[in-house]
Amino acid sequence: MKAKVNWVEGMKFVGHSESGHQLILDGANPGEGASPMELILLAVGGCSSIDVVSILEKARQNVIACHVDLSGERAETVPRVFEKIHLNFVVTGQGLAEKQVARAVALSMEKYCSVSLMLEKAVEITHSYQIIEA
Repeated sequence: MKAKVNWVEGMKFVGHSESGHQLILDGANPGEGASPMELILLAVGGCSSIDVVSILEKARQNVIACHVDLSGERAETVPRVFEKIHLNFVVTGQGLAEKQVARAVALSMEKYCSVSLMLEKAVEITHSYQIIEA
């Protein structure tokens, strides 16, 4: 996997992925794009949400919506690394089995989400879930 990041101006950069996608990164606060640390949170949320929805669909659960609320706590001093990240999955569907939702979240966090598995070597990562009946 390869990527490229080009400086635009100020603290604004454009990232280009090998697959042809691009996004704006910005170190200004607020800037025109997400900061690199915000992208870390988005990456762990996106990776794990893909897993959760995929696992639930394979288990023939009627998922209508899924989102994950993320919160990260950073160190007070430089480098301001993440010390804790919490993910709360909110899964909406019809007749969702709690056992299946719990299993999907656990499998993502413990086995499949490469982003969280990489980060957990240095960050305390916790998770929870909620089920909403549609």
